[in-house]
Amino acid sequence: MLVRLLYVSRAVDKDCSKAIDSILEASRAHNLGHGITGVLCYGGGVFLQAIEGGRGAVNALYNHIVADPRHTEVVLLHYEEITERRFGGWTMGQVNLSKLNTSIVLKYSERPEFDPYAVSGKVSLALLEELMATASIIGRA
Repeated sequence: MLVRLLYVSRAVDKDCSKAIDSILEASRAHNLGHGITGVLCYGGGVFLQAIEGGRGAVNALYNHIVADPRHTEVVLLHYEEITERRFGGWTMGQVNLSKLNTSIVLKYSERPEFDPYAVSGKVSLALLEELMATASIIGRA
């Protein structure tokens, strides 16, 4: 059974570039062998991540993320059973939220800075889908 999980967290280190590189490297190494795909968005010290795969593998990964010392304030935004993957082409794609076009952000947010903590999981997922459709997701590893 396939599931999709969406969560948001804050980086412990304010200069999260090292954490981002570390998370992406670990994700890409781990995810392929465990049938997990997804996308990681970051900006302003915030991580927004969608993870897809088998229920057991996704749940185990989320539990690992919650315990990861690089994250704080981990909040589950959305969890659902799915019939197909939306992010199947990425073992872990990436998006820098701080470099998003303001018009795209305002489509999903009250303010020009996207804050996943202030919107629903469905809104965050809709933003990810738009980013995928507009080729804003990079790192197709």
